Amino acid sequence: MTVLIVDDAAFVRTVLRNMIQQMGHTVVGEAFNGHDAVRKAKELKPDVITMDIVMPSMDGIEAVKEILKESPNAYILMCTAMGQKRMVIQAIMAGAKDFIVKPFNQDRLEEALIKCKRYLDLIK
Repeated sequence: MTVLIVDDAAFVRTVLRNMIQQMGHTVVGEAFNGHDAVRKAKELKPDVITMDIVMPSMDGIEAVKEILKESPNAYILMCTAMGQKRMVIQAIMAGAKDFIVKPFNQDRLEEALIKCKRYLDLIK
């Protein structure tokens, strides 16, 4: 699968990139805020987008809404810190398909990517 990683923290993007690549997936790009994510999602058309919720300029929830206008079947996996339950619910209501909690657990990330693969297989 191809993945676009969206997070304003370079360290978090690096951690996710390493974990995703170790699982055999391809990271096609990285974005540092919601505006960058919308542009890169349109350009790169990844299978899955990992999306931070809290970012400057445009947050993850707004980015989800914008991306889904262009690509209604996009699989967006929200990345959240503990204590952001309300924001996760808003993101799911906006169209995100799943979420993972920071600090990332490799097994949980792998489980989320397997769910994504099943979803993609269903819509093809």
